[in-house]
Amino acid sequence: MIDPAQRPFPIGKLSKATGVKVPTIRFYEQAGLLPVPDRSDSDRRLYDDAAVRRLSFIRHARQLGFDLDAIRSLLDLSDHPDRPCAEANALAERHLAAVRSRIDQLQRLEMELTRLSAECAGGRVSDCRVIEVLHDHALCGAANTHA
Repeated sequence: MIDPAQRPFPIGKLSKATGVKVPTIRFYEQAGLLPVPDRSDSDRRLYDDAAVRRLSFIRHARQLGFDLDAIRSLLDLSDHPDRPCAEANALAERHLAAVRSRIDQLQRLEMELTRLSAECAGGRVSDCRVIEVLHDHALCGAANTHA
C-alpha cells in the first residue's frame, strides 16, 4: 500500500497501489470516471486515498466485464449511498444476461470447431473441410454461430 507519509502521491504510486497502468488512469480521467486530480507546483498529478478507492472500484468492475457506461452509473450510485440499490442490481442482472448469452455463443462455437476438427482428413488443403466450410457458410453446422 501507499506510505501515509507520502500523501498526496503521484500517478506512479497510484498505479502501483491499484495495479492500473498509468495510461489507463489518464484514460479514466478523460472519460470522467476519475476526477481530475490536484496538481503539484511542478504540474504533476497528485492523488489521495479517495482516488485509490475509486480506481480500485473501477478496476474490479472492469474485471467483472462491466462497460464504461455501466461503471459510470455504478460510480454515481456509489457516490449517493442513500439511494435504493435496485438500479445497481438491474445493471448487474443486465450484465449477467449478456454474459450468459456470450457463454451460449461460445459453447456453440466450441461445438462447431470440434466438429470441423473431427472432420479433417489430414490431407491436402484442397480437400480440407475447415477451408471448405469457411468458404461456404451454409456447410456450417451452427449457421448462427457468430463470435
